[in-house]
Amino acid sequence: MGYEGNMVYKVIISELAESQLDHIVYYILYELNNLQAGISILEDAEETKQRLSHVAGSLRLCDHPRLHELGYRMIHFKHHQYIMVYRIQGHKVYVEGIYHDLQDYENILR
Repeated sequence: MGYEGNMVYKVIISELAESQLDHIVYYILYELNNLQAGISILEDAEETKQRLSHVAGSLRLCDHPRLHELGYRMIHFKHHQYIMVYRIQGHKVYVEGIYHDLQDYENILR
């Protein structure tokens, strides 16, 4: 699937992805005691969601064969080492998970 022109997608965050983001922010706020970093990650997540609404169809499918077959793609946060893994159905983007760059998300999602 290539670039879709000026299409704007509706981005839907799954319960799992919301829970993962909550866990990341909780860890930073309460375990690392870093309010500014927690706020920064939340802002970056929102910015990534906004970018995704415009570029979802232009990003390539995941390299992992099974994820590729299922239509999964990913987008990197702009300022932090996290990714959103998503799939597209029509004009909707479903964010299935949020992972740190170093996590083995490919085997988690299979």
